[in-house]
Amino acid sequence: MSLGSKDQSKKKRIGFRHAWNGIKEVTRSERNFKLHLFSTVLVIISSAILGLQAIEWSVIILTCSIVLALEMVNSSIERILDYLAPEWNPLAGKIKDIAAGAVLVASIGAFVIACILLLPKLLILIGVE
Repeated sequence: MSLGSKDQSKKKRIGFRHAWNGIKEVTRSERNFKLHLFSTVLVIISSAILGLQAIEWSVIILTCSIVLALEMVNSSIERILDYLAPEWNPLAGKIKDIAAGAVLVASIGAFVIACILLLPKLLILIGVE
């Protein structure tokens, strides 16, 4: 292994560590992220119990990932704006509202997708067809 590839490997590990630290921080400090993470865990457990097909799993995982990632972006935007404009600013407020709206749109979409994929299987499981 050359010196250059060792440096690249170290940079990748450092980058991954920073990313992991970001996930830990948002999990520790953001109530809405915890709520979305809890919902994701419930959906994954339900999906496993209901025996989803590979394509259904793909849709569930992608949808949950989008919601969690958007919540992280929203939290980042809020923190940046709080740093740049510590006093209330109407434009900063609108930006925060738009970012929160993006999370809401993704969450509603995720809920609808979960209902479409999980509800029919759940009804069959409990004997209501």
